[in-house]
Amino acid sequence: MDDFLDLPTLIAIVVAVFVLFRLRSVLGTRTGNERPPVDRSRSVRNEKPADDTVTPLRPRPAEQPDLDMERRARKLEAEIEQAAPGNEALANGLRTVAAADPTFTPKSFLDGAKQAYEMILTAYAEGDRQTLKNLLEKDVFEGFQKAISDREAAGQKVDFTFVGLPKVAIVHAEDDRKQVSVTVDFHAEVVSATRDKDGNLIEGNADSVQTVADEWTFARNPKSRDPNWKVVGTSQLD
Repeated sequence: MDDFLDLPTLIAIVVAVFVLFRLRSVLGTRTGNERPPVDRSRSVRNEKPADDTVTPLRPRPAEQPDLDMERRARKLEAEIEQAAPGNEALANGLRTVAAADPTFTPKSFLDGAKQAYEMILTAYAEGDRQTLKNLLEKDVFEGFQKAISDREAAGQKVDFTFVGLPKVAIVHAEDDRKQVSVTVDFHAEVVSATRDKDGNLIEGNADSVQTVADEWTFARNPKSRDPNWKVVGTSQLD
């Protein structure tokens, strides 16, 4: 017995007991009710910055279709009054066209008509049949084409420059239930000279501006998907 409890062994036992006691006091004991260890990666993912505050944008006001229609109506009426000052018959005609064709406004129509007029005069002088075909109704196109063919057969050529449109005005508008039509008077400034096959001047003047006046009627079917107007009638003004 004395051999078993020798001094070195006794010292080792005392040291072991002391170490276990210190570990118990530091780490504690598990009772089965402890909180599970925290998943730090999940905590970081779910944590929101303190200033991560979403401020909702101010909601857009609800659309007001009635107000938009009222504005368009006022704008249309102002354009009609400008296009037909003191001419109630013309104003009523423009209103009937606008009622049949919601895309119509006098200003946008005149802008397009002026461009078409210049394109047609230039295409006629150059013999550009394709452009004319796109802008003219069939019967009108055939008249222009015949004039070009006669000119080419005679060996004639036209030197032409479009200068400007100092005066343009709508003079008539109507809806005949099949199509809407608008008639426009054009007063244009051009430089035009027609020469024979030998280069001799036979008509016009290559060195001066002259004024030409035409009355053209444009028409379209408001039920058609094609938004373009075509020239359905032309005549020269005195």
